[in-house]
Amino acid sequence: MQVTKKNLSDTKVSLHLVADDTKMLLEIKHSVLKTLGSTVKIQGFREGKAPLTMLEKHIDPTRLQSEFLDRAINQLYVAALDQEKLRPVEQPEVKVNKFVPFDTLEVELEVEVVGDVKLPDYKKIKLVKPKVNIVAKDVDGVIDELRTREAERKDVQRPAKDGDQVTIDFKGMDAKTKEAIAGADGKDFPLVIGSNTFIPGFEPNLIGLKAGDEKTFTVTFPKDYSVDSLQNRNVSFTVTAKSVQEVLKPKVDDTFAAKVGPFKSVAEMKADISKELQARKEADAERIYADNLVTTIAEKAKVAIPEVLISEQIDRIEREQKQNLVYRGQTWQEFLDAEKLTDKTFRDAQRPAAELRVKAGLTLSAVSEAEKITVSAEEIDAYMMQLASRYPDAQMQAELAKPEARRDIASRLLTEKTIERLKTFATA
Repeated sequence: MQVTKKNLSDTKVSLHLVADDTKMLLEIKHSVLKTLGSTVKIQGFREGKAPLTMLEKHIDPTRLQSEFLDRAINQLYVAALDQEKLRPVEQPEVKVNKFVPFDTLEVELEVEVVGDVKLPDYKKIKLVKPKVNIVAKDVDGVIDELRTREAERKDVQRPAKDGDQVTIDFKGMDAKTKEAIAGADGKDFPLVIGSNTFIPGFEPNLIGLKAGDEKTFTVTFPKDYSVDSLQNRNVSFTVTAKSVQEVLKPKVDDTFAAKVGPFKSVAEMKADISKELQARKEADAERIYADNLVTTIAEKAKVAIPEVLISEQIDRIEREQKQNLVYRGQTWQEFLDAEKLTDKTFRDAQRPAAELRVKAGLTLSAVSEAEKITVSAEEIDAYMMQLASRYPDAQMQAELAKPEARRDIASRLLTEKTIERLKTFATA
């Protein structure tokens, strides 16, 4: 096979392929004849057992040539990608320049590919791992949550005070325009005053309310609030108290420790909580460290990214955003209106993050190749067995049995091994 590659842009190439191996073309023809002949009935022969020369006489020539071209072009294309070390990101545009049935084939293909990744000297990039420390206040916070969970709640007729649980209906609207705010309302919501569950300034306004009371007040959302449209926004809330309950928290003693877990003493309970918090915070810190490390290397790398990959990543970000809005009870259009965005301006705003995500993935792939990191079949099998034991339901087992599940796991393991290798360089 002759391959002539021409770069049309940083991410698009043209491949001129000439099949000069007549033996290969003949083998492809025979393979197609066997496939098509398996359904052809010829008198005197069992199905699929007739000689190829006879099968060819009984098969529609147009169909035979069409199947042959599909198979031959695909085989030539795959071989060319391997020879030129190209990574396509979509199906190629194919043009047949010359075809003499089963003897001569010449095709032209244009395809978007990942450009060459120029890695920085990643072995010299250093990042300090943050230290994780658990203090008594952290442990006391968990214990207080346990006490609240195990507390007795007693209805009272007096005004609510700090520490009481007030069940409320609430509705929020813009303090200036009086327009309702999606996701800023709720019914029969149990809120413990002082738990800091709601935004700052909300809970203190419940102090003094009795069952049946209604109160309207305005609070300002924090400037770093998770919903951009609500940051620094003045929102007027109307709250109706449905009930007020005194929260009688249990005493922290050995009896309490035994009730909330398999502990014989308060000291044992505190030690276990401290251990769990340490492990959780270390895992969180490790994830953040890995993300920062990969981002640092990716930002220093140079690669031409095909537009289709960026567009797909923006699609993924948009789907994630829409799913989050469903959880908050807000529609996509309500979100766009609140943020003063259109579909296009939203997508444009996501482009930098999308580019960085794609670049990080390509950078990791290039590092794994440079470091010759691989994942064995045994490693994949072991991981799949772990998942199978963790999710025994039939539906999940069926999902794990799909070939794409195995490919996803292989990709995940390769990423994890590559990041671990990068950590050894960054912390050395």
